[in-house]
Amino acid sequence: MQHLNTISFPHDLSGFSEIIDVRSPAEFALDHIPGAINLPVLDNDQRAEIGTLYRQSPFEARRHGAAIVSENIAQHLKTHFANKDADYTPLLYCWRGGMRSRSFTLILKSIGWKAHVIRGGYRAFRQSVVDDIQQFFSNEKLQLIVLSGLTGVGKTRLLHALKAEGGQIIDLEGLANHKGSLLGASPNSQQPTQKHFESLLWDQLRSLDVNRPIFIEAESNRIGSVHCPAPLWSALRKADVVNVTLPLAQRIILLRQDYPHFQDEPEKLTSLLNVLVRLRGQQQVDAWLKMIEARDWDTFVGSILTHHYDLCYRQPGDEKSNYRTCSRELHIVDASPDSFHRAAKELLPL
Repeated sequence: MQHLNTISFPHDLSGFSEIIDVRSPAEFALDHIPGAINLPVLDNDQRAEIGTLYRQSPFEARRHGAAIVSENIAQHLKTHFANKDADYTPLLYCWRGGMRSRSFTLILKSIGWKAHVIRGGYRAFRQSVVDDIQQFFSNEKLQLIVLSGLTGVGKTRLLHALKAEGGQIIDLEGLANHKGSLLGASPNSQQPTQKHFESLLWDQLRSLDVNRPIFIEAESNRIGSVHCPAPLWSALRKADVVNVTLPLAQRIILLRQDYPHFQDEPEKLTSLLNVLVRLRGQQQVDAWLKMIEARDWDTFVGSILTHHYDLCYRQPGDEKSNYRTCSRELHIVDASPDSFHRAAKELLPL
C-alpha cells in the first residue's frame, strides 16, 4: 500500500502547485482555504444520499460511496488533470482528512504526481485559523494604527495608497466585501460567510510583519453580515488612532465615484432609505427621495452626510466610542489620487 504524504497546520502552502478541496460544493461555499479550487468527489445530493444510507448500513454506504467517488475522480482525471506535467504537486483535503481526500490522493500518487493530504482536513485548518488570529492580535509587538474619520473622507483609499507606498495594511472592508454602512453592500457579489471572512483575514495576516506598523480602517464590530473576531476587536480598541479629514465638497465627489451603481439604479437606493424613517423621520427621508427623483446627486449626498452619517460618527476618545483618543490629525486636501499618495507619504514615517 502506498504511503501518503501528509502535512499539518501551521504549514507553508506556497510550495504546492494547487490546493484542492474535495468536499461538496455546499461545504466549499461555506469556507475553504483561500486560493483552493473545488473538485468534489461527492456533489451535494450524493453526499446527502450517502449520509442517509450510512445511518442505515455503514457497509452499504461505503460500497455505494466508493463507486460514486471513483466515477467522479475519473471525470476529474479526464478534465482538470488532463494536462498536468510530471512535477505537479497538489495538496488535497476534505472535512477531516478521511476517505474522500485520501482516496483521491492515492490515485494521484499512483499516477506519479507528488500529491499530499492535510492531516485532519478542513477541521485542522479551521482550528489553525482561530489560533493564528488569536496569536497575531495578542502579540505584544503589534503596532496597529487605526484610520478614523467621517464617512467619505477616503479611509479605504488612504489604505490602498499606504500599501502602494510600501506600507502594511489590513483591508477589512475588502475582505468583508462591504463598505460597512447601510448602503455599503456590493452590487455585484455577496459577502463571504463569517468563517470564510476569517479565513481571508488569516491569509492576509500571513504576509504581515508585527515588527512594522500595520494600518487598518476604523470599523464597527459588524461589517455588513460579518463581525470582527474577538482578538481583532480587542486590538482595535487599544490601537493608536489617526483622524483623517477631507472637505465636505470633496467627500461628495469621492462618494459619487465610489457608489455609481445607485445613480444607475436609484430604485435600489430609495428602498434602502426607508430603513432610516425611524431614525431620521419621514419628512427627512421624503426630502432625500425628492432629491433622488430629481437626480440632484450632489445635494443628496451632501444632505445624507450632514443629516445622517455625520450624526452617527463617534469621535475617538468619546465616552461612547470604541476607540482611543486620536494621536494625530491627517488633513487631505481633495479627492484626487495624488492627494492620497501625498498623505500616505506623510503618514508612513510616523
